[in-house]
Amino acid sequence: MKRIMIQGAGSNVGKSLLVAGLCRHFTRQGLTVRPFKPQNMSNNAAVAEGGEIGRAQALQARACGVAPHVDMNPVLLKPESETGAQVIVQGKRLTTVKARDYAALKPQLMAPVLDSFRRLQAQADLVIVEGAGSPAEVNLRAGDIANMGFARAADVPVILTGDIDRGGVIAQLVGTQSVLDPGDAAMIRGFLINKFRGDPRLFDEGYRLIADRTGWQGLGVIPWFANAHRLPAEDAADLGGTRGSGQFLIAVPHLNRIANFDDLDPLAQEPGVTLKIVKPGQPLPVEADLIILPGSKATIADLAHFRAEGWDIDLAAALRRGARVLGLCGGYQMLGREIADPEGIEGKPGSVPGLGLLDLVTTMTPDKRVTETTAHHPASGTEVRGYEIHLGQTTGPDRARPLFTVNGQPEGAVRADGLVMGSYLHGMFSADPFRRAFLSSLGATPGNASYDQTIEETLDALADHLAAHVDCGALLKLA
Repeated sequence: MKRIMIQGAGSNVGKSLLVAGLCRHFTRQGLTVRPFKPQNMSNNAAVAEGGEIGRAQALQARACGVAPHVDMNPVLLKPESETGAQVIVQGKRLTTVKARDYAALKPQLMAPVLDSFRRLQAQADLVIVEGAGSPAEVNLRAGDIANMGFARAADVPVILTGDIDRGGVIAQLVGTQSVLDPGDAAMIRGFLINKFRGDPRLFDEGYRLIADRTGWQGLGVIPWFANAHRLPAEDAADLGGTRGSGQFLIAVPHLNRIANFDDLDPLAQEPGVTLKIVKPGQPLPVEADLIILPGSKATIADLAHFRAEGWDIDLAAALRRGARVLGLCGGYQMLGREIADPEGIEGKPGSVPGLGLLDLVTTMTPDKRVTETTAHHPASGTEVRGYEIHLGQTTGPDRARPLFTVNGQPEGAVRADGLVMGSYLHGMFSADPFRRAFLSSLGATPGNASYDQTIEETLDALADHLAAHVDCGALLKLA
């Protein structure tokens, strides 16, 4: 069984997309391929076998033509504050820890990480592993399970990737080698240069310099992949700005702990839509046709942040002008009259007033609902296949007008005037018939594109892109 690990000389160098593209390329070559990421940190999660994994690993599984599985990302960290995160192990919540305490927990996590990796090995010709952050963060090396600690424990050769777009790529790669323990540095067998703009031949001298200084095999200079935005992003740092130029304006506040924001991707690809991510310090546009309150990993804290930004005032003004409001998961909880947290799951026990736009009350409970869900949208007669990941139960009179039904039971809520809606269902807009019907009901003009087809075509284009610029044969030999 062949195995190779793509590590980065820094964060956000494009590891996730490289792994997805390589998964699709080698799958098309007839190999049975599986993706693997020992440890991920993201609030953009996917449901796999009733558990949670990083959204990037779900995309990589799709690139391999298989369903996502919890073994593909055995440790998932979901930040709940600046200093703490929920720890998901093989799909299930283990605990919540402060960052300073996680180092003591890491050694206990290597065993489940290796167990998951071995199970994937048994079913694949090739496992492509994605690192996290950078192995140059040697201050985090003790007990490491994400980069060199895993590579050495599982004996997986490493390809180090640098991002030339941010500058200093020679220092990124050569400097990484210089700070690594010799045993760690010996695991690196080759390097890639990613995100090049312009003529790659202009970097020939720099490419040779890296190879001479490090002794690593160069595997290619990869030009910028312009269609990366068509694939779901995992890092909230990639979320921002305005996408599209349609007449129908959708505004989304960028919450501190925004989660599962790939809900927005199908909307951003509609030709009649402009999707505006509103950063802190900016007002919500009162001229918006639709305001979406997205998911949140820390609903109560993000509700306080929403108010501190004055977005509650902007939201009320937009509603008076005729805007519609949709809350998704945590955003749905915020729209109610009250959020009660009697057990102190998100902080001090107690309750806080919601935005009061739906007649609902949410009570936080320790049991997390993680499930794939098929729902019916009564207003349009369309079906939606999505997923739920949330704490809390929501009750109240407005649930008598559900946005969806699931097995005949109400899901979500709609205010009597139809202007405010909410749902726990993530992924609803990936369903083309529902998305078109929903947008049409609000006065937008939807297009005819298939979102799933767009994802598949983009993965194929990414695989073609890598095949043209990466020495995939040499990479496979190094595996």
